[in-house]
Amino acid sequence: MKSQVLIVDDDEEIRTQMKWAISDDYEVLMAGDRVEAMRLVKEHRPEVVLLDLGLPPHPHDSTEGMVMLSGIQEHARETKVIIISGQADRTNAVRAVGAGAYDFLCKPVDMTQLNTLLERCVYINELEREYRLGEARERPDVFEGMVGSGDAMQEVFTVIRKVSSAMVPVLILGESGTGKEMVARAIHRRGPASDRPFIAINCNAIPENLIESELFGHEKGAFTGAHARREGMIESAAGGTLFLDEIGDLPAHVQVKLLRFLQERKIQRVGGREELDIETRIVAATHVDLKKAIEDGDFREDLYFRLAVVVCRLPPLRDRGSDVLLLARDFLRGFAKRNGRPELAFDPGALRDIGRHRWPGNVRELQNRVQRAVIMADGSRLSSADLELNAFDDDGGETLREARERLESEMVKGALDRNGNKIAAAARDLGISRPTFYELMNKLGISKT
Repeated sequence: MKSQVLIVDDDEEIRTQMKWAISDDYEVLMAGDRVEAMRLVKEHRPEVVLLDLGLPPHPHDSTEGMVMLSGIQEHARETKVIIISGQADRTNAVRAVGAGAYDFLCKPVDMTQLNTLLERCVYINELEREYRLGEARERPDVFEGMVGSGDAMQEVFTVIRKVSSAMVPVLILGESGTGKEMVARAIHRRGPASDRPFIAINCNAIPENLIESELFGHEKGAFTGAHARREGMIESAAGGTLFLDEIGDLPAHVQVKLLRFLQERKIQRVGGREELDIETRIVAATHVDLKKAIEDGDFREDLYFRLAVVVCRLPPLRDRGSDVLLLARDFLRGFAKRNGRPELAFDPGALRDIGRHRWPGNVRELQNRVQRAVIMADGSRLSSADLELNAFDDDGGETLREARERLESEMVKGALDRNGNKIAAAARDLGISRPTFYELMNKLGISKT
């Protein structure tokens, strides 16, 4: 398959010229504004984006382009961005490279230089992909980009392996921040339709009067503002996967149409009469109690059973034991590398408080705290203050002594597991001396198995 290149420029003539110059070697996507461009980035995750910084509604400055660059780094970190700028915008292009873009070219673009840069970007992408795959093979606690060595996450990984090839609906349950979209993407990537679109939509983020049109599409003139026919998300994801996040917030009249699609694999666009046969896998997710929503009359029971052919339950981070330290170190490695600070490490106090914190925001909260600490820390050791973890969240469920012993036991066992039961290496992992590690083992009744 050809590598994908997304051209983002508000000048249609420039977009067309670049497309014809590279279309023999690359699959080309095009967008004229940031909103459409980000939709294509999230849907296709192209290898390279050619980005003009001057985009509407601010075509004469770099505001939209810089926001676009930030969005790409958030949603498709592996994508390389080449800035296409005019000579007058050279300063902003250099600033964009400093903010994470791969390189820049000035208009008029030298097509030989462009092709050389594209080849280099694609080659680097391949090397990085091979590295990630090799790292995942060497680390049994990493699965499809998710980190977890405990029983709870290993069970999640087992469900993903089994359900990915079945092409049946899946319902993912878990608190906010537990990684539901990552699970949905893993199911898609491991399935037979991995080369087809994966489209994600948050049912809570779209106004109630628009969500039917977003999902099912509309015909020209179906309502005020419907100036042309538009296909919906179900149709766009044909042959692939549609991820419906926060499914519990779907309005009642849309629940009826979604149920019919799941039963018959047919849809009608809003304002249309033609029935379209569509094969799209639905993966849904929610953090709310759908059974209570059914009792309250807010969610259809028949739709629940259609969606919940397979249920995947994600544990909250507070119930994942030593996984929290694995994740913290994994995030630290990634953020430290990207910020040019590979020497960074957690000090013992930070490790202690990471294990103590209740993590109400789950993995997302941990990721955000580590990212902030990497940016804000002055020294080479991240402290509890850098992470803004300064208090023990005691919920009254256990005494301080019990909580401390539970945490110490989890940390010691986790260190032994990660280091093949080698005492010296496990002690270094926790930032303590070998005699102190032995004392902890004896106190907690942990034997070297």
